Amino acid sequence: MPTRTAAQRRAQERARYDAYVAECPARQLLERIGDKWVSLVLNALAGGPLRYSEVSRTVAGVSQKMLTQTLRALERDGLVTRTVTPAVPVRVDYALTGLGRSLLPVVAAVKDWAEAHIEEVHAARRAYDG
Repeated sequence: MPTRTAAQRRAQERARYDAYVAECPARQLLERIGDKWVSLVLNALAGGPLRYSEVSRTVAGVSQKMLTQTLRALERDGLVTRTVTPAVPVRVDYALTGLGRSLLPVVAAVKDWAEAHIEEVHAARRAYDG
């Protein structure tokens, strides 16, 4: 077996996480953060912890099933924490983790860009369709 230099080992490690390669695990993460509900939920939690019902009201149009699936997936990926406070009724709060906060500037920028440029996109669509 040939000996590899440290630089060659580092290059091989980087190549393992090339999202252009179909088997790359980073693709799964790109799929997750590319989901519209994920982006909106992360942005909703930017101001601090929210209860499920508050997230639901903030992210208009999301079904209960999709919101539950999205929050569970974000919790599984370490982007959101779920805190249960024993009370009557039980209180459940969702908050961004450090990892989730590190992603927030990216998804917030995409949301802001979409809000700022939607009219241009509508105009382009009309021109294309016409």
